[in-house]
Amino acid sequence: MPYGYLITVAVTGWFVFFALVPLHGRFLGRISFRSGLVVSELPFAALAWLSLWTAVAAAQGDLAAPAAQAVAAAASAAGIALVAIARRSARARPVIDQALAAGLGVPAATAPLTWRRRAALLLAPLPVRPLHVRRVRNIAYGPAGERNLLDVHHHRSRPAGGPVLIHLHGGGFTGGRKGREARLLTHRLAGRGWVCISATYRLRPGSRYPDPLVDTKRIIAWARAHAGEYGADPSMVVVSGSSAGAHLAAMAAFTQGDPALQPGFEDADTSVAAAVCLYGYYGEVYEDGPATSALEHVHDGAPPFLVAHGDHDTCMPVDEARAFAGRLRAASRAPVVYAELPGAQHCFDLFRSPRFEALVDGIEVFTAHALAGDAGDAGARRGEADGDEAGGVSGRSPADGAGRRGGTPPRSAAARAAGARPAAPPPGRSG
Repeated sequence: MPYGYLITVAVTGWFVFFALVPLHGRFLGRISFRSGLVVSELPFAALAWLSLWTAVAAAQGDLAAPAAQAVAAAASAAGIALVAIARRSARARPVIDQALAAGLGVPAATAPLTWRRRAALLLAPLPVRPLHVRRVRNIAYGPAGERNLLDVHHHRSRPAGGPVLIHLHGGGFTGGRKGREARLLTHRLAGRGWVCISATYRLRPGSRYPDPLVDTKRIIAWARAHAGEYGADPSMVVVSGSSAGAHLAAMAAFTQGDPALQPGFEDADTSVAAAVCLYGYYGEVYEDGPATSALEHVHDGAPPFLVAHGDHDTCMPVDEARAFAGRLRAASRAPVVYAELPGAQHCFDLFRSPRFEALVDGIEVFTAHALAGDAGDAGARRGEADGDEAGGVSGRSPADGAGRRGGTPPRSAAARAAGARPAAPPPGRSG
C-alpha cells in the first residue's frame, strides 16, 4: 500500500468534502471554513496536486494491489468533485454581471478573461504586488501606535487625480492585520491610478466600540488631507472592508460627518462616495448594544453600496448579508448592488481565484458608475423593478452627489491616468 498516496488522497478528500458540503454552527462552521476555503477558491491547484501524486504512484507501480486501486478510484472521485467546484466558481462572473445590471440599472458586463489572465489565475494564485505599484508602509494616522498605522499603494508613475480606496481588514474586532485581505483589489486599482490605503485599527480587548469606527473616520480624514501628496483626488473616497471591516465600511458610509464619532477632529470631512462590503457582519458588536449595528443605521441618504457574500460562508451565514442588502434597498435612494457568490466561503478574497477576479472586475464597474455620477440616474432607469438574489434594487442617488465636493463629475480613471504628472515622494517606508 502506498501510504504517502493514501494520505494525500485522504487529506484532499477531506478538503473537497467541506468545499462541497459546508457545515454550520460555531464549531463545525470553523472546521468547514478552515478545511474548505483553499479548495473552494483554488480547485485547479488541488486537482494538479492530486494528479501529480497519482502519476507518481502509477509510475512507481504502486497501484497494482486492489487496495491501491481503491485509493486511485477515490482520487478519481475527488478529481471529478474538484472539476465541479471549479465550474461552480466560474458561475460567479455571470452572477456578478446580473447583480451589476440589476443594481445599477444599466447593462454592466465585467471585463472578459483574456488568455493571459486565465494563465495568471492558474499559475499565480497568490496575489503579488506588481512592480509598477509602490507601497509606502506604516504611516501613523492617529495616536494609538501600531493600531493606528496605514499602508499606501500607488502607481509608481504617480498619475494625478485618481480616486482613493480605503480597505479595512477583518478579524472579528479582536484580530487581523492590514494588507492581508483583498490584495488583488488594492493592487489592481493602484495599477489603474488609484491611491489605495489599508490600515490597522484598535481592537478588543484593549478598546471598545466605537473606537474602531472612530479610527476609520481618522483614516478617511487622513486620506482627504494627504492622499493628494500621492497624486490622488481626495474628494473621491471609496471605503471597503472584509468581514468586520465591512461592518466598519458600512458604518462609516452611514455616519458621514457625525461629530460624536470624530472626537478632536469634528470639522474633518469624512464623507465617502461609495462603500464595498465583502462577506460582512452587520449586526451588533458584542455587548455594546443596538447602536453598534449597521442594520440599525441604514437610511435613505446612504451612498452607493456593493455587497458581496458567499452562499457557503460558514463563519457569517449569507442570511446576514441578504437582510442587510434588503433593508438597504428599501431605504436608500442610491444604488445597491448585491452579489451572492455561488460556493464562496468566508475570506474568499485571500487568493487570486477566478471568483475574486470576477468580483474585482465588478467592483471596477461599480466604482466607475458611483464616481462618475452614473449611479445617480439608476433608479429612474430601473423604475420599480425588483432584483433577484444576485442583484440589488436601487433608486436614485442624492442630488448633491455623495462624497464629492462640488457638482462636476470627475473624469474617468483612464483619463486621469493619461494626464499623469510626477509628484514629490511623501514620507514613509516604501516597498
